[in-house]
Amino acid sequence: MEERFFLYNDLIDTKTRFVSFMGENARLDLAITITDRFYGKKLVLDLQSNRFAIIGQDDLEEEGYLEHVFQLSEENAAELRSFLWEIV
Repeated sequence: MEERFFLYNDLIDTKTRFVSFMGENARLDLAITITDRFYGKKLVLDLQSNRFAIIGQDDLEEEGYLEHVFQLSEENAAELRSFLWEIV
């Protein structure tokens, strides 16, 4: 049997926060994982669309980033951005 070559294979402790809330236009169901792997950024998973991103303050400041990554309208992305500012 061929030996598998791992670039890394670590088991780490994480904290995951599950959040669901209604915005003006849509419901958001998120899992936010905190770990020391991403230089202080959070792993944000949209449980409805199966999309995720590693998000930090710089990402929230980038115009159009959330719209692109999570395939959201400007209005829904603004609601998500507002929430994420509270936790990032």
